[in-house]
Amino acid sequence: MQDGDLPGTPESDAEFCDDNQRALDLLWLGVSQRAAVTVGEASYNSWLRPLRPVALHDTHVVLLAPTAFLRDWISNKYKGILEREFRVDIPHLREVVIEVGLDARLDLVNSDRQAVRPTADAAVPAPRKGGAIEAPAIITPADAPAPSHAPRGARTSDSDQGLANVLDQNLTFDNFVVGKPNELAYAAARRVADADGVAFNPLFLYAGVGLGKTHLMHAIAWHIRKLRPERKVLYVTAEMFMYHFIKAVRFRDTMSFKDRFRSVDVLMVDDLQFISGKESTQEEFFHTFNELIDRNHQIVVSADRSPSDLEGMEERVRSRLAWGLVADIHPTDFELRVGILEQKLALQPDVKVPREVVEFLAHRITSNVRELEGAMRRVIAYHALMGRAISLDMVQEVLADVLRAHARKVSIDDIQRKVAEHYNIRMAEMSSARRARAVARPRQVAMFLAKRLTSRSLPEIGRKFGNRDHTTVLHGVRRIEELIQSDMSLAEDVRLLEAALSN
Repeated sequence: MQDGDLPGTPESDAEFCDDNQRALDLLWLGVSQRAAVTVGEASYNSWLRPLRPVALHDTHVVLLAPTAFLRDWISNKYKGILEREFRVDIPHLREVVIEVGLDARLDLVNSDRQAVRPTADAAVPAPRKGGAIEAPAIITPADAPAPSHAPRGARTSDSDQGLANVLDQNLTFDNFVVGKPNELAYAAARRVADADGVAFNPLFLYAGVGLGKTHLMHAIAWHIRKLRPERKVLYVTAEMFMYHFIKAVRFRDTMSFKDRFRSVDVLMVDDLQFISGKESTQEEFFHTFNELIDRNHQIVVSADRSPSDLEGMEERVRSRLAWGLVADIHPTDFELRVGILEQKLALQPDVKVPREVVEFLAHRITSNVRELEGAMRRVIAYHALMGRAISLDMVQEVLADVLRAHARKVSIDDIQRKVAEHYNIRMAEMSSARRARAVARPRQVAMFLAKRLTSRSLPEIGRKFGNRDHTTVLHGVRRIEELIQSDMSLAEDVRLLEAALSN
């Protein structure tokens, strides 16, 4: 056994080694997802995304960076964060070791990562000798490989300067789960991607963190390239737009900047809120926006809030952004969260995750899709690394910190809402006079949970259920207590709901 092998891994067993790497990759997915939440999406994409895990030793894990510059930067700025996140899954880990490796360099598709993206207040680095400043992600008819489901010849890198933000091959319309909270944004994105000309100009997508706006941005880019490979599509984060503008000013090359950003058929700017308060960058964005609009070229913009709520953004910019279609993505509901998890699990048919685990996570982790998916990846990684079967008890143990973060004091309203959601009935039925079993049984379950999970008295509970008498509540509670002894399906429903609601 070599130093870097996992315990019990025979050196000669190539298939097991492949499983080892898959498990390590799953571990890294969870760690990097949590790190992205900590450092922010823009910083994660700029610095941590190129890292690749290659070995897990007894006391340390080895990550590959594509360049020495990136290795040194991450070691100085982010190593402590990475070590903390790894210790969530591997408490005895002592150190994260970052080395320079060819694998990570190849993953950047010919991008020279020696020049890096600054934060809004950072100075722009001068180009290193023999290296190029990174370019935004651009799709042209002669660029690098597309995902397997994209048409042959679709590419994702700029032919003269390389990539800064590689479009995620998994973020396509096929992989986007549609539900009521996001159906308008999805329909608008498909309309823009399918249109021969300009559908809405601009299309402005806004949502909180991890709800899918970047997914739709990437999906639009891939779809346009699939249908109309002759169109030039440029995708860039607002941070990168600012970075290239400042670099152009510094090196007196503003004409090249203007030509790059105003010569495209479709301009896509993600996370526009990052240029709030940056007057010079807003000025350039304003003129770029007007130029493309005047030439009837498509613009797609995303942000974490609506145009009118973008503080620090000039009024004329906010006004322009509201010209076209503004589509928001609402927080996910239970059915959508279940659908998202089921889609992810369908890609890993060898991993057996009980339905109760899926529903439990969908009930408990409601803040954003990224955190929900990260929790499931963490469970699967733990299962792969430790060999434990996935169960509700295992999930509660492995995700104890995540579940604590989502814990809150439960109210009767919370219980009614969760039970109504689970049984697919209207919230109003909790206080209605209907006695049909499809309504009465969930109502009794809600009463039972209200008695069990809150300190409210029976009369207080009765008032929340349509001013029912306390004896009615007591009857409902006792009926459920009896049924869960004989009806295993109902017992499982109650167990799941209680786990989802309890602190």
